Amino acid sequence: MKSIEERVKDLPPDLKKEVETFVEALDKRRTRKNGRKLRQDWAGALREFRDQYTSLELQKKALEWRGD
Repeated sequence: MKSIEERVKDLPPDLKKEVETFVEALDKRRTRKNGRKLRQDWAGALREFRDQYTSLELQKKALEWRGD
């Protein structure tokens, strides 16, 4: 079986350009996913309601408040 490099070399120029564009898109998608930090600034935001609601009720309330 041919390697990817060998297969790309056998392509006509217009398809080589298409492969290059595709690889760039994959690279951007990978970089974007890995470069994004997990936000946790919301943690504890509903603390004031923990004595009024169970966790399930709080989840439902949060969805109501967000409009979902």
